[in-house]
Amino acid sequence: MLTKPDSTTTITLWNDREIPRLGMGCWAIGGPFYAGDVPLGWGDVDDDESVRAIDRAVDLGIRFFDTASNYGAGHSEEVVGRAIGNRDDITIATKFGFATDEKTKQATGAFSDPAFIRQSVETSLRRLRRDRLDLLQFHLNDFPLEASDEVFETLEMLRAEGKIDAFGWSTDHPDRAARHVHRAGFVSVQHTMNVFEPVPAMIDVIERNGLISINRGPLAMGLLSGKFTPDKAVGEKDVRGASLDWMVYFKDGRIAPEFAARLEAVRNLLTEGGRTLTQGALAWLWARSPRTLPIPGFRTVAQVEENAGALAKGPLSADVMAAVDQALAGLQPSLHG
Repeated sequence: MLTKPDSTTTITLWNDREIPRLGMGCWAIGGPFYAGDVPLGWGDVDDDESVRAIDRAVDLGIRFFDTASNYGAGHSEEVVGRAIGNRDDITIATKFGFATDEKTKQATGAFSDPAFIRQSVETSLRRLRRDRLDLLQFHLNDFPLEASDEVFETLEMLRAEGKIDAFGWSTDHPDRAARHVHRAGFVSVQHTMNVFEPVPAMIDVIERNGLISINRGPLAMGLLSGKFTPDKAVGEKDVRGASLDWMVYFKDGRIAPEFAARLEAVRNLLTEGGRTLTQGALAWLWARSPRTLPIPGFRTVAQVEENAGALAKGPLSADVMAAVDQALAGLQPSLHG
């Protein structure tokens, strides 16, 4: 490890394991998959580089990796399994709900019935090469509240059977996050959160109930990496070029103008103290709440090293956090509660 994280950059999991408060998101390393002609991945990948990147993350102290059964039509889970296997000092989170065809790389629908959940668990265990899933997350963001009861009852049974250790919901809706907090195995909510979207209502639910806030989109799908300019477009196999309702940071494969303006408003603040823009965005999340666990994506060793390097610098100061709030005041309003 580069340096030992202090208490501001560690978090204690549901199993009493203390880990650095940074995970790695494994969507991009799954490679291309599609809904018809619409890309759902982040472009082509080099599996050997992905494994080297995971190995480097582990070397640097990272102990949390997040994937899903549909990323790359299962390929992400396979790569994570190849790199990590059944190591019990590393926590692997995965998700279920979206079905894909491994051969055609096509999305085939969304499912939540008990038989599908059980089949998905067995498939994930095989791909990840695990004896048990550490954290299994329901992937259907907008799923109806009352109908979700059967889903989480199934997860409780799987936990009792020893198939999973804990479970959560990947959702941006605070009412859904709050629905199952009474269940002993419900430990986390994965939700969009970054400098542009502080989601106060969601953080309130998480802090009041002692949950873990797993932050997807911590870099606003790469916008907060600073590598995109208004005239730079993503590749043709990249989900950021797709016309999807939830794709707000990019339009037609380029930075959405309203977010380009917000980025410029905070760039200098996030890069104070020798941080890169990426590191400043992660430091903002750590300062936002003690329950946050950002999971920036990666495809290369260099990206992993930059992400992990943020741990040595810790959270942003209260003064800088206040200045970020002031800089963004009056610009595009937050998209989530």
